[in-house]
Amino acid sequence: MIGVFGETIHTIPSLVVVDSEKENQALPMLTYFHGFTSAKEINLPLAYLLAEKGFRVVLPDSKYHGERETEISSAKRQISFWDIVMQNVEELQTIKDFFDQNGLILNNRFGVAGTSMGGITTSAALTEYPWIKTAAILMGSPKITTYAKTLVDSFKKMGDLPITEEMIGNLYEQLGHYDLSTQAEKLEGRPLLFWHGENDGVVPFDHSYTFYEEAKKMYKNPENIQFLKEANRDHKVSRYAILETVKWFEKHL
Repeated sequence: MIGVFGETIHTIPSLVVVDSEKENQALPMLTYFHGFTSAKEINLPLAYLLAEKGFRVVLPDSKYHGERETEISSAKRQISFWDIVMQNVEELQTIKDFFDQNGLILNNRFGVAGTSMGGITTSAALTEYPWIKTAAILMGSPKITTYAKTLVDSFKKMGDLPITEEMIGNLYEQLGHYDLSTQAEKLEGRPLLFWHGENDGVVPFDHSYTFYEEAKKMYKNPENIQFLKEANRDHKVSRYAILETVKWFEKHL
C-alpha cells in the first residue's frame, strides 16, 4: 500500500510518498517541486505513480506556499518569485542531507523534477548539485535570467515596481549563478527530460526548446536528453506528461 506521510524537514513542510512496507528502507528518491501559487498536495497523483514504481517521493512546500503561506499580498508573493526559487534550490540540499543522514537514499540515486516554478527550480538546481542523477523539467525555463527580465518588463508596464533598478541589477547578477542556459556543460550528460505545451502563455515554450536544441549537441548519448511537446496545450500539465515523467525516472533513476 502506498502511504502519504507528513514530514517537517527542518523547517520545510513536506509529504513523503512511499510504499508503506518500504518506508524505512533505502530507496531511489525523487524530490518534486510544485508551481507558483500551488502546493505540495497538488502533485500527489504523480508521486503516487512514482511510489508504485519503488521510489520515495518528497513533495515540499515552497516559501509562501501551502503550509508556509502567510498573510502576504499577491503582489508581494509575485515580487518574491525569484527569492522562492533560490530558496528552493538551497532547501534541496537540506532535503537530501536529511534522508542521507537517515540512510534512506539507495546508492545515491536522487532525482529532481518540478512543474513551472518547480521546473525553473529544477533547472537552477542542476547548476549547483552534481549529485542529481536525473531530472525532469515540466513547462519550466532554463533561461532564468531572460525569463526574469521578461517578468520585470511586464511588471513595469503594469505600474511602478516597488524595487529599485539597483535591486533589479543585483537580482540578475544572482540569477546568473543559477542560469543553466549559460552553463549547460554542468549537465555533464545527465539524463534530462523536458515537457512543454506549445501554447503556453505563462512560461515561454521557446525558452526550453531552444535550450534543448543546443544542449543535446553536448550529449554523447543523445537518448539521455529528451524534449516532449504537445500541440494545443497551454500552461497545464497533461496526463501524458505525468505518465512520461514516471517512465523517465523508471528508466534513468
